[in-house]
Amino acid sequence: MYDALTTRYTFPCPERGEARVALSSFRRLEQLPGPTQPAVFEVEFGCACGHEHPGLLAHDELDWAPLGLGGDATFVNLMTASVDLVEAELADLAARRIQAGEWPWSFFCYAEERPRPVFPSSFLVLAGRGEEVGLAVRCPACGSVSVNLVSAEHLDLPFHNDREVGVVAHVFASDAERAVEEFVAELYSASFDSRRLTLQ
Repeated sequence: MYDALTTRYTFPCPERGEARVALSSFRRLEQLPGPTQPAVFEVEFGCACGHEHPGLLAHDELDWAPLGLGGDATFVNLMTASVDLVEAELADLAARRIQAGEWPWSFFCYAEERPRPVFPSSFLVLAGRGEEVGLAVRCPACGSVSVNLVSAEHLDLPFHNDREVGVVAHVFASDAERAVEEFVAELYSASFDSRRLTLQ
């Protein structure tokens, strides 16, 4: 379902048969009730056909597959003239970067006033605006919801963290879903005003 080389998820599309979308094309993510090993997420994504469609993802496909973990894809290693597994190469690279203190995804938690590492399973709502994406994230440390404005690459490419992100200066309460809906409407309007904060 996820191709680590193209950084695209594959979902069914009722009009085209198949849609290959980046993480930045997701619109909503919600963990479904039921089993947690692995957890299952319902996603809504913007398709190239012009509509939004629902899809399902297991936790490992959402959080771990973008790091190259899992799957049986292969590539021709020109250094050794052999066919190697993509997983072995990308997993080693991801482990070295995490050991060096880098994290595949990050966001700025407004309640704690600091950048935090995060996985896509913490995302709630995404709303695209050109090359920028509004992202509502539930902080895994404090549980509050923060809204950041990031580049599409910040989401689509693991370990590509923007140097600056826009942050909505607001602590969202328990009615975060309603507040996020209001944010999405504001994001598409011309009145969106954000401050820039450094992540590194």
